[in-house]
Amino acid sequence: MTVIARALAQQPRLMLADEPVASLDPATSRRVLSQLKHIGLEDGITTVVSLHQVDLAREFADRIIAIAHGRVVYDGSPNELSDALLQDIYDQAPTSGREEIPVPPLPSFTQLAINEE
Repeated sequence: MTVIARALAQQPRLMLADEPVASLDPATSRRVLSQLKHIGLEDGITTVVSLHQVDLAREFADRIIAIAHGRVVYDGSPNELSDALLQDIYDQAPTSGREEIPVPPLPSFTQLAINEE
């Protein structure tokens, strides 16, 4: 939380958090993401979070952008990200001919993104 406090002291309009809960236990992960979301909404700071924990992205995100093999393969609501679609995303083999999904600009509300490497 000290890193978040330091970032907030600079009064940012955008906050990027690269795997902020990667080494935390589930309860602490939820507290950290809850705080990030609350701060973003309360202070009007767009927050982009890279996560590998899909369950947390579904729980806290307003929007999920899934990336597989360097390409955007999903951009939408957590409610629309079904288990079947998620399985398809994780099963995708890299291909050079895959159509890229255009990503619209980030609006000024909290967002979380998942990234599959």
